[in-house]
This record gives sequence, C-alpha cells and structure tokens, in this order.
Amino acid sequence: MDRSGDLKKMLFNAKKQERRKEGENMFIFERLEAWQKSIDFADLVYRTTRAFPDYERFGLTSQMRRAAVSISSNIAEGSSRFSKPDFARFLEIATGSVFEVVSQSFISRRQGFLDDEAFKKLYVTAGEQGRMLSGLRKSQLEAGR
Repeated sequence: MDRSGDLKKMLFNAKKQERRKEGENMFIFERLEAWQKSIDFADLVYRTTRAFPDYERFGLTSQMRRAAVSISSNIAEGSSRFSKPDFARFLEIATGSVFEVVSQSFISRRQGFLDDEAFKKLYVTAGEQGRMLSGLRKSQLEAGR
C-alpha cells in the first residue's frame, strides 16, 4: 500500500495550518517556482548593485533594481488574469525585464561596476529565469487554446 500521497497531503496541510496560524494566505503566484526564483533574482540584483558607486544610484542601480522587481510583479499580476493568454502576456513582459537586467549588466561591466564573476552570476541566473518564464508562458498558451 502506497502511503506517499497521504504523507504529502499531511505535509501540505501542516504547512497550510502553519501559514494560517501566522495569519498568512498563500496567493496563487506564490506557488509558482518562476515567481519564487524571480524574488531570489531581485535579491541578487540588489546585493550586486550595492557595490555600485553612489553617483549611479539614480542611473544603472535604479534601473537594474526596477527591472528585477518588475519580473516578480508581472508574474503576480498576470496570475490574477482570467485567461491563460492574458497571463502569458504578463510572462512575456516579465521576460523582457530579465533581458533589461542582462543588457544593463553588460553596460555595468563595461563601466567597471561589475567584475567578471558578478557579471557571470547575473548572466547565468538571468538565463535560468528566462528559460523558466519561457516554459511557463508556453504552458499557458497551450492551455489557453
């Protein structure tokens, strides 16, 4: 007799009760790995841009941070849409924000604000985020047909 389903259900219910005790509700987007990873990516961008010069606070620092925050925001907003194609459109916009961070990372490296290691970390993480968003977008478009 396979009881793994019962165990999973118990673990999920325990976590659900834990959230209720803390007064938390879980929004649909919070369950999406793409959203969770986008929060991690925003954290990475914030940590990385802390080392940028003060005079860039309103330049590349601000632009990179806004683009990184926009990724999770678009995933969250898109998840509230009633149609799969609408959600897919927001995922497309989120992907555009990933590309913005990549482009701005190239400029930051050329300006000497990012060393090769920091650039590579942003670049690789952005690639992973982009692929995840692309897969999720594709699944929404296929489900919306």
